[in-house]
Amino acid sequence: MLDLKFLRENLQLIKKAVADRKAEVDLAGFEALDGRRRGLLPELEGLRARRNEVSAQVGRLKREGGDPSGVYAQMKQVGGRIRELEAELATVEQGIADLLLTIPNPPHESVPVGAGEEDNPVESAWGQPPEFSFTPLNHWDLGEALGILDFEAAARMTGSRFTVLKGAGARLERALINFMLELHTREHGYTEVLPPFMVNSQAMTGTGQLPKFAADLFKLEGTDYWLIPTAEVPLTNLHMGQVLEEERLPLRYTAYTPCFRAEAGSHGKDVRGLIRQHQFDKVELVRLVRPEESYQHLERLTADAEQVLRRLGLAYRKVVLCTADLGFSAAKTYDLEVWLPGQARYREISSCSNFEDFQARRANLRFKQKGVKGTTLLHTLNGSGLAVGRTLVAILENYQQADGSVRIPQALAPFMGGQEIITAEG
Repeated sequence: MLDLKFLRENLQLIKKAVADRKAEVDLAGFEALDGRRRGLLPELEGLRARRNEVSAQVGRLKREGGDPSGVYAQMKQVGGRIRELEAELATVEQGIADLLLTIPNPPHESVPVGAGEEDNPVESAWGQPPEFSFTPLNHWDLGEALGILDFEAAARMTGSRFTVLKGAGARLERALINFMLELHTREHGYTEVLPPFMVNSQAMTGTGQLPKFAADLFKLEGTDYWLIPTAEVPLTNLHMGQVLEEERLPLRYTAYTPCFRAEAGSHGKDVRGLIRQHQFDKVELVRLVRPEESYQHLERLTADAEQVLRRLGLAYRKVVLCTADLGFSAAKTYDLEVWLPGQARYREISSCSNFEDFQARRANLRFKQKGVKGTTLLHTLNGSGLAVGRTLVAILENYQQADGSVRIPQALAPFMGGQEIITAEG
């Protein structure tokens, strides 16, 4: 959420940022409401001053034995008008507050201006896509042939966009989760957290999922609980409403959680396979940092996610999201895209973002800075370290062999109980 004073003083800048993002925001409505608020306040303050004067006049008349009935009539009239204006002001201020929640974060100055995904520049690449002596298969064909992915059983018991992982598939998913958590906690310095998989509306609003993305979320009927779309939500809100001591910063958290997304806007995209599911596993990385250090932390957090891909020997590229492809809350985002031979294309496997103080203002995340009066808003960052299901997809497609089996990357050997290859026999 943007600071109201900043928005008023930089409205043209925000209009340009919204235009660059290709976003639809009612800034004209904000201007109208803010103008009405500015008109209401002087009148209301004047009437309140008049009420105080009339009240004092009543007191004098009573002390002097005069008749205050005429003054009472004035007070009633003034009081009635004050109540009308206070009610209107409350409505106007709520309208401003609601509109503030719909305005996206302005892109950082280093973010390229673009119209969509095709305008995301590639910043770097690592590894070489494997070459095959045969036509590589998609992961869904591989997984079904190996007996480790069962889309039909999931569809019977639940519906589309769900999957049952069995045998070596389930073991591989668990191995990936353990490998990622061990790497991030033991080598990258993150504290592991096992958070609730449900949060309330306040937490969802704090990270920017509400109100804009309500249609993409799953809500538990009759409650104020939402299934989390990513561990970013509970991890970022761990210190919601708290004031931290500067000595504790930076804070680095990682968590494995299942994630739940309605995919309301997918419109038939990726209907096959594991790429776009209603439920999927992810290991998340979150950092809460000093404002002046946040862009250094973006580079480090992204490097932490990259290290997972490098250890697994998966070719990938790092792209910078342009203004129109940037997420609602992000000021700058790197996407890591892994090579998928079965689809002959790079696909996103991690997004690493700096939100600056956008989420911190919504979630009231602050710290006490030495030598600074009052409190300072934190900067928040997050990234997938990685999306586990998509990593499993990448392993199946990149490590497949001519006979339909799949080799296990060496980095996962300690987590797979010695299994080196997945075959149809197990």
